[in-house]
Amino acid sequence: MNIFYYTHTGHRFTLARFRKAVAIINSIPEVEITLLTSDYKIASFSRDFGIKKAIGIDVLRNIPNVANHGDILIYDSDEHNEEQLQDMIYYFSKFIRLSTLENDFCRKGEFLINPYIENSETTLNSLPVQSQFFGKFQKDIDVTFFFGDDDYDKDLLKYAKNFGDFKPNLLLGFYYFMGYENELNPYFDKIFEVEDYDDVIQKSKFVVTSSYQTALETLASGGKPIYIEREDRDDSPNKFLSDLGIPILKNFDSQEILKALSKNIEYKTLENNISKVQNFMKLLKA
Repeated sequence: MNIFYYTHTGHRFTLARFRKAVAIINSIPEVEITLLTSDYKIASFSRDFGIKKAIGIDVLRNIPNVANHGDILIYDSDEHNEEQLQDMIYYFSKFIRLSTLENDFCRKGEFLINPYIENSETTLNSLPVQSQFFGKFQKDIDVTFFFGDDDYDKDLLKYAKNFGDFKPNLLLGFYYFMGYENELNPYFDKIFEVEDYDDVIQKSKFVVTSSYQTALETLASGGKPIYIEREDRDDSPNKFLSDLGIPILKNFDSQEILKALSKNIEYKTLENNISKVQNFMKLLKA
């Protein structure tokens, strides 16, 4: 019996789910887990994140080409319909799903990790974040802008051209086109490579981002995140981010961003609950 972890990734999708997968897989090193991703690039780079084995499989329909009936699957995606979900629950001996939907519920035969549900034998209320982001860090960087790991249509460039005098630092994303930083350079103070992601997030006082996972990692690191909802993203993270005191902006207006940066915001502390995730994942060995 093998254990797999499927996460939806790609150059038109965020890496938030992948970063959650890294947090969970690295928290239980004694369990051998094969990561399945829906694009090959992040699968080939996964060792840089501590993942020992990863396979790119394009879409969820290809999961049975790798996993056998009776294996275990951890699943983080919204690609499925209800019939496909029930098929996966039946196909795997244990099926653990991650979700950020407020109105989601645990189906019979599955386990669910979701920030809006109550803890039980089959459910875990959790926002998994890598342990390395929890701690006290020297905040040497004032304001960092992280649009996200993907920007296929170069939307950030369109927004940045209207920033005016607002010139924060920029952290590049994983899927950005080669040479994109040259186009972005006139609109930002300093540009950090994606390889510096962890260090920049840990050292930034403020992080303006459209990645909910980055907002959580910033908060864990003692920074002050500001979240901007992208037009190509759903609003499912908004409530749990707002509950943590993180401001939610609806557009990339520089005046609105500056206003949020100047406010004295009461952020809540993000609990390092990776131990709860570890305990919940003991069912993988049961």
